[in-house]
Amino acid sequence: MSSWISTAASIGMAVGPPLVYADQAVSIVRKRDSTGFSRDVCAILLLANITRCFFWLGNHFEFALLVQSILMILAQLALLYICIEFRPRKSAEVIGGSTPPLPLWQWKNYSQYIEFLAGVILCQAILFLIFGRSEVFISFLGFVALGLESTLPIPQLISNYQRESLYGFRMSTLIGWAGGDSFKAVYFFLQHSPLPFKVCSIFQLSIDLAIVVQLLVYGNAPPAATLLNEDDELEEALALAS
Repeated sequence: MSSWISTAASIGMAVGPPLVYADQAVSIVRKRDSTGFSRDVCAILLLANITRCFFWLGNHFEFALLVQSILMILAQLALLYICIEFRPRKSAEVIGGSTPPLPLWQWKNYSQYIEFLAGVILCQAILFLIFGRSEVFISFLGFVALGLESTLPIPQLISNYQRESLYGFRMSTLIGWAGGDSFKAVYFFLQHSPLPFKVCSIFQLSIDLAIVVQLLVYGNAPPAATLLNEDDELEEALALAS
């Protein structure tokens, strides 16, 4: 690729993925309700990008990807705060009659999430200081970081399947996932990025396409259970008013 195309692609890789979640955050704030968006997405992206930063310390891949990881961590911390601030009165798990894919990631206070992430960073820092000169360990970090990130759409895929609807999940986020992951896959192959980047990007793109199929099959109308809950709340309000 020519230098200007390469530079533009690098800027897009660094800034584009974190911006995908801006519309989702704005939507949650406007509705004052995070129903339909899985907080497990934040968990996966935070853990994956923290690990990827340590991977970069041992294998200096493209600097744009390191910047992307740092920006993504900041974006997901903000989105997680918004999701907790505007958590649904009745959680998506209750509405859908299901349990969350990552039950560990269901605390009430934002500070508990920060403490958990601080513990993860501390543990990874200790392991890196001990095994950081081992190529096997560095390769393992790469596969963990990118393998974890490639599972990003899976909690949303499960949530959609359990509720049989994409209600509350922004189409802009889905378009950003599918378009962004397609771009990433091409970018990794053209830039001759390490093998973990190539393998995991293809896997992640396949899950994105599965969610597109869910959209075609289920649509994004409110689930029946949600409508029933709204009717119950209306009846209670009328009963109190009478």
